[in-house]
Amino acid sequence: MVMTVTYRPSRSDVAGMWAFIVAGAVIAVWAIVASVLRIIHVAPNRDVRVPAVFAGTAAEAPIGAGGATVEVALDRADLIVPALPGASLAALIIQQVLAAATIVIVVLCLILLCWAVMRGRVFGRRNTVLVTVAGVTGLIGFAAVPFLGNMAANGAFARVSEGDFNNVVMSVDPLPFLFLAFVSAMAGVVFALGDRLRRDTEGLV
Repeated sequence: MVMTVTYRPSRSDVAGMWAFIVAGAVIAVWAIVASVLRIIHVAPNRDVRVPAVFAGTAAEAPIGAGGATVEVALDRADLIVPALPGASLAALIIQQVLAAATIVIVVLCLILLCWAVMRGRVFGRRNTVLVTVAGVTGLIGFAAVPFLGNMAANGAFARVSEGDFNNVVMSVDPLPFLFLAFVSAMAGVVFALGDRLRRDTEGLV
């Protein structure tokens, strides 16, 4: 006699997972729409607005008494460029496609995972693969999306300053990246061990 270990979620658990599925679907649709609108805006390559990170560049802002200008350290700003170089424009478009694809893949994996749990299957090879794919995709997107944004910003700096202003700044914060990598690896290990435990207990009565 073979006994398969399954989990029977309560009604409150099912309701919570349905809420998660709906929220995930909304997030995925929002990501696609936002990326498409951004691509439509930048594709003509006219007056392109590019977010840029500055390395403590001095600037002036009218925040003093009576609107007097005060020197500040510029950290982030949007550059409006008449036209971006071809490579920077391509990087900006690829960034939007990759950002939307990353969110959609991660959300889809988590929705499929919730669906499996609602059907009583928590641990299994399929769920382990879903968790692993979600983690790896999130890591790739977390690193690649800002990198492509930096490429676009550097092209905007070069076009605005005609090559006289060097402000190459990598905006990828390593601490959240390492934390995300740790969480993804831990989740993959937990589901792999859970799947192994499930297979070991099958066949026991």
